[in-house]
Amino acid sequence: MTNVNRLFRERLEIPYDKVITFENLNAILEKAMKTIPFENMSIIENRTDEITKENLVNKIFVQNEGGLCYELNTIFYFFLLENGFDIYLIRAMRYDYSNQTWKETLGKTHVANIIIHNGKSYIADIGFGGNSPLTLVPMNGEPVTSNNGEFKVENVECEPGDHIFYMKLKHKDTEWKIGYAFDSKKVLKDLEEINEVQSINTNHPASNFNKKPLITKFTDNGMIILTDTSFTEWIDGKVKKEEIDRRLFPSFAKRYFSV
Repeated sequence: MTNVNRLFRERLEIPYDKVITFENLNAILEKAMKTIPFENMSIIENRTDEITKENLVNKIFVQNEGGLCYELNTIFYFFLLENGFDIYLIRAMRYDYSNQTWKETLGKTHVANIIIHNGKSYIADIGFGGNSPLTLVPMNGEPVTSNNGEFKVENVECEPGDHIFYMKLKHKDTEWKIGYAFDSKKVLKDLEEINEVQSINTNHPASNFNKKPLITKFTDNGMIILTDTSFTEWIDGKVKKEEIDRRLFPSFAKRYFSV
């Protein structure tokens, strides 16, 4: 058993002898997002490392941290690749709701996986924060439902690519919203592009992830979100928000996210 496969199973408490199949992959997706937080602490604390397989293993499994899309989905890629899946990484462009347009200034700064199974393609994304689908999303326009809402991926020719990821979050959305768009034919060949994504998220003035700390993780009945000024719990659609002093951030991060 290779390093990523063994350590990923250890962190998610998946038995070593359990065969990861397409049929049980949704359960793995959900468990990953309830275990490994979506967070930007390495950017905020100015301690980002080059994205390599070894550095991701150290960050996520040795130091027991989380990460952003390009870290979470890349380590997930290595895990599924080692378990025999036909999988590849793609870059996507997020949608800017405030301006009702694509985030062209930042470019394609979201990273996700595409899995091919029985000739059909699926998005496997454990790195879209609170918008994560918690399930595989077929790329044929068919909507799927998870504990976080409804999701679909449609074949739409647009400026960023040929497919659009849509979401209708549970307890939040009444209409479909655009999440991101991508070109399914542009496969990431190596980690050089992942490092470019990290550089943009770390250094660009328009980045959402270099301003203040953010940690979020799904729970059995919702999700928890921590910033430097508040701690928010979503429990069965009800929101409980607590304002906190910045000095309390480290203790909240340790208590609720183990980071």
